[in-house]
Amino acid sequence: MFNAQPKFITSATKLEECPPASLPEVCFAGRSNVGKSSLINALLNKKNIARTSNVPGKTQQMNYYKIGNEFFMVDLPGYGYAKVPKKERERWGKSIRNYLLDRESLSLILHVVDVRHEPSQLDEDFFYWMAMNEKPFSVVLSKSDKISRNKVNQSKARVRRILKEMNIEIPILPYSSDSREGVPEIKDLISEFVNHSK
Repeated sequence: MFNAQPKFITSATKLEECPPASLPEVCFAGRSNVGKSSLINALLNKKNIARTSNVPGKTQQMNYYKIGNEFFMVDLPGYGYAKVPKKERERWGKSIRNYLLDRESLSLILHVVDVRHEPSQLDEDFFYWMAMNEKPFSVVLSKSDKISRNKVNQSKARVRRILKEMNIEIPILPYSSDSREGVPEIKDLISEFVNHSK
């Protein structure tokens, strides 16, 4: 599945601009600058198919990548970035919410959280919102090579505790774009959801 040639298809600012819902979709959500684009590149084993940037808030549209004729990966705009005008943030928020709620072909949401920091209130709100709306999601803890194994385990336990308090039980996968830790497990998870959707 991941050996198929990936191709950038389009950038959509709202649900109506998304491609026809003909294939399963896996989307990548999370705060700005947590490494969503790097994760897409690592999964596809391509350096720059998804545009990465050190400037938070760079992804301002839903970027669609088609993986052969198998499925789409969708890079969503990051949330919570203060330097983006409030009106623009609200527009993104509404577009993303509509996409997450109404996109029939959406198979899995990968919520990326920086392993070095506690989940923000926005992250926790998003966990709860996805669960309340019965959306299939998993948490990916990015940048796991930046801290010790012990700290990664502590961070994972903390996220599990937050989710347990919300009565949510889902996979929590540490990941690093440099060491490629977690890449095979995330690929397996995606394959499982995509195949189930077909």
